[in-house]
Amino acid sequence: MYFISLITKLLHFLPGEVSHHIGLKSLKILYATGLLKFLISDNKTSSDKTIKDLGNLKNKIGIAAGLDKNGDYIDSLAALGIAFIELGTVTPMAQKGNPKPRLFRNRKDQSLLNRLGFNNKGVDYLVRKLKERKSSIIVGTSIGKNFNTPNQSAYKDYVYCLNKVYKYSDYIAVNISSPNTKNLRDLSNINHFTLLLNRLKLKQTELAKLHGYKPIFIKISPDEELDNLKEICELIIENKLDGIICGNTTIDHDHNKGLGGLSGAPLKEKAISVLRFVKSVVGDKLTIIASGGVMTLSDYNERLLVGADLVQIYTGFIYEGPKLIQDILKHSSD
Repeated sequence: MYFISLITKLLHFLPGEVSHHIGLKSLKILYATGLLKFLISDNKTSSDKTIKDLGNLKNKIGIAAGLDKNGDYIDSLAALGIAFIELGTVTPMAQKGNPKPRLFRNRKDQSLLNRLGFNNKGVDYLVRKLKERKSSIIVGTSIGKNFNTPNQSAYKDYVYCLNKVYKYSDYIAVNISSPNTKNLRDLSNINHFTLLLNRLKLKQTELAKLHGYKPIFIKISPDEELDNLKEICELIIENKLDGIICGNTTIDHDHNKGLGGLSGAPLKEKAISVLRFVKSVVGDKLTIIASGGVMTLSDYNERLLVGADLVQIYTGFIYEGPKLIQDILKHSSD
């Protein structure tokens, strides 16, 4: 573990996307050569997976979408002992995302600013990777729309991706909250949102008859006004979808690199506040996955105490590497 922690710290001195690529490639090599199992103390993937109720897992820690956008690292990440991985966000057609540089690390406040813009290799590539995976870990797929699809037609992109990934995913996350695709967050407005949920539910019902029932989660923004957030939660319940991922990055910042979504330690208090509010609205009617600002074991435990069923990490993993997962697996109170 000391070796991996050292490598993680050294990667912090490289540009954001370069270190991200090198880190994941290195992990994949360690896994492929069999060395990974000697470097971490507990690499057994949770095997008690359920599809209908993800909240019943012994191990409640997972990787958020964005780390493995295209499904290239499923088995190597699974070997770290996490319970689930969320891939993506993936779109119908491959797209390059926003211009570089677009990922900025601030080691002092342990934050990450990104304006990636759904860069991915397209849904068909990800489906191939889902078919090839060997691990039995729970895998969710985060779906989105292409940047040039107008919001009035956005539901078509989401339904298209849902249809493609459904058979090969254990759950589907619907990302309407990234701040890095122009006007994407407008999809939470009542007219767009109602249409989207309705079409997703119809397609889910159709696909469940062929492939069994797979839960759908809506990933929300931490920047929503509370009245609108309450309405979003109520519409998710009304349309009989399954859960909420709470939540995405925030645009409420004054980062010196400009626009983008901020994650990491500065997001912690806002993420907890939104989680607490969502729990007060939905109670036990929906499964809640907490995400945002989970940097330590204490942060993880706090999310469960506030009401989350599962917890995702991303920026905490960027800064601490597999050590954060090991700390949680050894010492968590869940």
